[in-house]
Amino acid sequence: MTQIPASQRTANPLRRTKIVATLGPASDKPGVLDKLISAGVDVVRLNFSHGTADDHRRRLQQVREIADRQGRTVAALGDLQGPKIRIARFRENQVILREGESFVLDMALDTNDGDEKRVGCDYKALVEDVTAGDVLLLDDGRVVLNVEQVTSRHVLTTVAVGGRLSNNKGINKQGGGLSAAALTDKDRADLKTAIDIGVDYLAVSFPRSAADMQEARELLGERGKHIGLVAKVERAEAVAEDEILDEIILASEAVMVARGDLGVEIGDAALIGVQKRMIKRARQLNRAVITATQMLETMITAPLPTRAEVFDVANAVLDGTDAVMLSAETAAGDYPVEAVEAMHRLCLGAERERSAQESGHRMHQGFTRIDETISLSAMYAANHLEGVTAIACMTQTGYTPLIASRIRSGLPIVGLAHDPIAQRRMALYRGVISVLFVPGEKEGDRELNQRALDTLKARDIVKQGDHVILIRGDLMQSHGGTNTLKILEVM
Repeated sequence: MTQIPASQRTANPLRRTKIVATLGPASDKPGVLDKLISAGVDVVRLNFSHGTADDHRRRLQQVREIADRQGRTVAALGDLQGPKIRIARFRENQVILREGESFVLDMALDTNDGDEKRVGCDYKALVEDVTAGDVLLLDDGRVVLNVEQVTSRHVLTTVAVGGRLSNNKGINKQGGGLSAAALTDKDRADLKTAIDIGVDYLAVSFPRSAADMQEARELLGERGKHIGLVAKVERAEAVAEDEILDEIILASEAVMVARGDLGVEIGDAALIGVQKRMIKRARQLNRAVITATQMLETMITAPLPTRAEVFDVANAVLDGTDAVMLSAETAAGDYPVEAVEAMHRLCLGAERERSAQESGHRMHQGFTRIDETISLSAMYAANHLEGVTAIACMTQTGYTPLIASRIRSGLPIVGLAHDPIAQRRMALYRGVISVLFVPGEKEGDRELNQRALDTLKARDIVKQGDHVILIRGDLMQSHGGTNTLKILEVM
């Protein structure tokens, strides 16, 4: 049996919740990326709102090299910018707006000519999307404008909540309703870059319906068919009706609770319940889910999180999120490595709670697929049979471990992937350890099963005397062919 280097063995205790970290200037500093991956990053986010195609290509190449050297599996998530609806610029770069004063969004004003009375707007269709009585929220809701009148080129408003307003700040409409398409020309160009550099997931910003996700899937085409789509849910329309949200989830491989713009459009009070429902519904529909935005925001400039951030991360973990995401904390912050280390500690702390390991997932539902039946049966057996220390899934696509991971457990799920694409795809799934495991052409069932056990043992996932539940298919190269469950003893 081949001995696995210590760097490739599973760290104990196992952290089930995955960590997504955004790359940027902070992670570009010498040695930082190496430390981020060593600290526990499972997925890197390449934010196409910033940087060039060459920047993203270079960063992903470095990630793959470091991950290989450390024996880690790290997936890459490309994140499309989407339709950024923003004001233009001010002559003095910023102004102070005061409550009760008039302020005009002028579609015809020069880009750099804004002042305390008016400012231009990059989104010219704003005059068609708003009417008197609407409420506009600028700079993530820090400035609030009440729409009084709309002309062919002006949106005339009264300042309801004033404050400092600087260049290029975003505009949201309370309750949603801005008609900008989810995919812009820039997004289409960035999508091609994402295919070229080899991302594993692609996030679509501001989808309003499943049609936006389906359009992205069509644009990926044959060359990008292996890329999993992530719907960034950040528009009020996307969560206005359960049916619309379900359709968006089902049209994607994963969803992101993008709490920034979503919170602005629906309000902070509504966001609380929406986050919990989204996590629950994504799991019910067999999709992965990422919780994002301001999770450790203060760690951009501070070495420790606040208690409020501690509980925010813990609540997402206890709700069952697959992953928690860091944005500016790792892309531009002063303490990128410390932020990942803190996230790792907080996830482990929440996962120690009994409620994080108990599940009633689909207990009262019937099954229609054999592979789902086998996967869920394996998880319930593992959670109730004494002596079982791991669940191993031989998989062509990663689907079987995804289904298994919908059931809460304290046991590791090992995805034995038949190719590197499936191996990286599983890096996002809660509780799944992904390992490359290619079946031999002439390898018999007994030899294959034993090699699977040896693989787990070599990585310190199991030891002699433990029991492993192994699920696989009789036809190893067949998608959806999982039809076998075995309970094996590690010798």
